[in-house]
Amino acid sequence: MEKFKIPLVLATAGVILLGAGFFIFSSTREEDKIEIISSDSEENRRQETIFADVEGAVEKPGVYELAFGARVDDLLIAAGGVSNEADRQWIEKSLNRAQKLVDGVKIYIPKTGEGVAGAISSQSSKSSGSSIGSEGRLVNINSASQSELEALWGVGPVTAQKIIENRPYQSAEELLTKKILKSNVYQRIAEQLTVY
Repeated sequence: MEKFKIPLVLATAGVILLGAGFFIFSSTREEDKIEIISSDSEENRRQETIFADVEGAVEKPGVYELAFGARVDDLLIAAGGVSNEADRQWIEKSLNRAQKLVDGVKIYIPKTGEGVAGAISSQSSKSSGSSIGSEGRLVNINSASQSELEALWGVGPVTAQKIIENRPYQSAEELLTKKILKSNVYQRIAEQLTVY
């Protein structure tokens, strides 16, 4: 027995140390858990708000603060709905009430017989203050024909075809981000472009 005393003591000490090490390691692992929370998480984005401008034939035109992810229909409801003067045929054909709004968007609802195309535009107002193109109407980049697009300054057949191939657009700025228009061309015709 004396012969096995030292190995037994060493084996017992080893088991005790091994058990203590395992216990310490497992408790430390639980404490070291790191949770990464992205600042762009969907929860944070839901808490953001956007501002949208609605003008024309609505009951209460103006700028409204809406929840992130709001739709065109939400903006129209906030503005008290469309007025009796609204061009309802244009609304049915051209306005996508389910479209998500982006911050800074402007929506114009035309009156019956007004002759100006209504618009959703996220363009900031330029120094001229005009939001209508030189021909008195905006060009919808989501539905314009090739010839209508080619009528814009700096847009030839190839560029017009690229615009058509990359539809749909949420905002006219996508013509820059998708590298379809050069910056100088976009700046010159930005006020004539819309997505409705």
